[in-house]
Amino acid sequence: MNGTGAVRNRKIVLWRHGQTAWNLERRFQGSTDIPLTDAGLDQARRAARLLAALRPDAIVASDLQRAAATAAELAALTGLDISQDEGLRETYAGEWQGLTHEEIVARYGEQYAAWKRGEPVRRGGGELETEVAERAAPVVERAVEKLPDGGTLVVVSHGGTIRTTIGRLIGLPPTTWESLGGLSNCSWSVLGETVRGWRLLEHNAGSLPEPVLGDDD
Repeated sequence: MNGTGAVRNRKIVLWRHGQTAWNLERRFQGSTDIPLTDAGLDQARRAARLLAALRPDAIVASDLQRAAATAAELAALTGLDISQDEGLRETYAGEWQGLTHEEIVARYGEQYAAWKRGEPVRRGGGELETEVAERAAPVVERAVEKLPDGGTLVVVSHGGTIRTTIGRLIGLPPTTWESLGGLSNCSWSVLGETVRGWRLLEHNAGSLPEPVLGDDD
């Protein structure tokens, strides 16, 4: 909103990075800096062609290489600069990072179950989901404020970070954030500006249906 309270009709596209080897292995990445696979790069190129058609005004991305490389494909098509911000990194999950889904369930079953119930859990001794939202949502809000009226911001980040950021921006209680399904690699969600604030217009959208593989599935 601007100072007069008028709706500026801006949009936020929250785009998850392409596939990594750890996604395929169902290995929890968290803040570990894992590169895209060749297939992940292809996903980024395909999705970038669709997102470029939205004529975005700005791109902000996590500085982890899987997000930065994904963002670079859209930047190449649009000519936009990429603003990188570590505030958009994936959740730091301590001892969970590098473990497969099965290993996490076997070693940290109660902690995993509590997380899925929506309880505040420091997975592997790492960050709370609310702490992730508290560092990521302001990055998005600052970038949005620089947009022109009717402008579109593309945020290139990670599944868990995107979900918590959406929850925070649309005003959902943290205990309900798990009700937002995970994002497939290189799929995105769209928030639109209304008189009441941000509204979820699309979720897990993409060019082709893809399975959800990653920390947030």
